[in-house]
Amino acid sequence: MAKKKKARAKAKTKPKTKAKAKTKPKAKAAKSKAASKPKKKTVKASKAGAAALTRLTALPDMAVETTNGGRMKLSELKGKNVVLYFYPKDDTPGCTTEGCDIRDRYSEFQRTDTVVLGVSRDRLDSHEEFKAKFGFPFELVSDPEEKLCRAFDVMRKKSLYGKEYIGVDRSTFVFDKSGKLRKEFRGVQVAGHAEELLKELNNF
Repeated sequence: MAKKKKARAKAKTKPKTKAKAKTKPKAKAAKSKAASKPKKKTVKASKAGAAALTRLTALPDMAVETTNGGRMKLSELKGKNVVLYFYPKDDTPGCTTEGCDIRDRYSEFQRTDTVVLGVSRDRLDSHEEFKAKFGFPFELVSDPEEKLCRAFDVMRKKSLYGKEYIGVDRSTFVFDKSGKLRKEFRGVQVAGHAEELLKELNNF
């Protein structure tokens, strides 16, 4: 009996060991990963960027050079309707068809008292050849520095044979006699575009 009592006493006096809290390695790893992840910065649009995206609502007071030795300010065309069409490049299939369609119906444009101007980044000598080759009765504007193209926001990212580049998005802008922008066409499809323009002009 004495031995049993001693064994019980030892069992009572034996210090209890606290159970160790289980660590959650996954939670710790996730926490440390979140802490090391850089926070995204919110970038505010600059004033210059905002200005570049502003759409024109009237003929701009910009000087341009045209075929036939012309030089004019677009704002001086007030008093007539104006069709300003932007195209990618002289003497290419789509641009040739577009110019020829307007040429073939040019007398109808004249009846609506409209000045037609074609615009691309080509040099004046290229424009002169293109105009003479297809007998365009309207002038072409040379914009090699893209000032007019960027003012009208027609420069777009394009892709050809897997390569990206910045080029002119075929676009047309129609102004009334007060110089106010009445209609803009972006991503123009060449087929039927001349007729589309005439319909718009006849509604003025």
